[in-house]
Amino acid sequence: MNPDSCSDCSSISPQAIHRRAFLQKAGLAAGGVTAGGILTGRAAQPMAANPIRPNSETLVKTFYDSLSEEQRGKICFGFDHDLRLKVDNNWHITKTLVQDFTRDQQEMIRKIFIGLHSEEYAQKVYNQVQHDSGKRGFAGGSSVAIFGEPGTGKFQFVLTGRHCTRRCDGDSVAGASFGGPIFYGHAADGFREGPDHKGNAYWYQALRANEVYQMLDGKQREAALMDTSRGEHGNDTVRLTGKKQGLEGIRMAELAGDQKDHVMKVIGDLLAPFREQDAAEAIKHITAGGTDNLHLAFYKDENIGEDEVWDTWQIEGPNCIFYFRGKPHVHAWMHVKDPKAV
Repeated sequence: MNPDSCSDCSSISPQAIHRRAFLQKAGLAAGGVTAGGILTGRAAQPMAANPIRPNSETLVKTFYDSLSEEQRGKICFGFDHDLRLKVDNNWHITKTLVQDFTRDQQEMIRKIFIGLHSEEYAQKVYNQVQHDSGKRGFAGGSSVAIFGEPGTGKFQFVLTGRHCTRRCDGDSVAGASFGGPIFYGHAADGFREGPDHKGNAYWYQALRANEVYQMLDGKQREAALMDTSRGEHGNDTVRLTGKKQGLEGIRMAELAGDQKDHVMKVIGDLLAPFREQDAAEAIKHITAGGTDNLHLAFYKDENIGEDEVWDTWQIEGPNCIFYFRGKPHVHAWMHVKDPKAV
């Protein structure tokens, strides 16, 4: 597959944007957040029951048990190894690629990855990784590692590649949503995407964020619009500060009720690609950190087409960071923790 084309990643329809399978149980409104989920402002469709949907944690144990001693020597580490919580936009956690495993093991890895995502978005996300891996595809462009021993205590499975860092830990990492910082992205229409980000699997998230900007008055826009973003520096990109005030952009406490609600809809879209249990845990931690302490910022120096549809923006709070960099193509960083763990 040509990495500059995107035959596997189609544009998301408005209907798909408005559906949030796990969000119907939600209610993350600025004035009244429930642990169940997020307001979308549109009718959500009930999630269809799928009894054969893979359980990623169970599959990690099965995958681990299938490994030979030689394979374990290449991809298995102690739980407290420094490599476990590393995150970046394009990297391999080990030199062993998915294609180096047996066909059955490759299929288990694929199902572990699929199971970490919501039913609505799992195939779209898999297609994105396939596409961004170029001719190598998912198997040739992804690598894995296991930390700890699944089934006997703390463990974490990590899959990495271009535009991908995902974790599966069965809540082994106390107070950390998704098991630690994660990354996703997409270069759908070439390395340098146009202002409309044609075919990008995640651009809908930026469109929702820009709806908030359009709701701001002049003084609020002045507070929210910054010059240059934080840039990308591996784990430092998503380092949490614990600060409730003084972060970049406009603080949620300065917004009106409808504006706050729309910021929560942005968070809903950011969490929509992931499975319900992980999204719910993230919501719980964000709520505990205080939604009025969230800050929203847009960056004018990274605006493709100079159209004031801001390609780069972020939501940051004392215990969370969602950094969306849309230039030259989409890179999205996410880190959410229990405020007590920051």
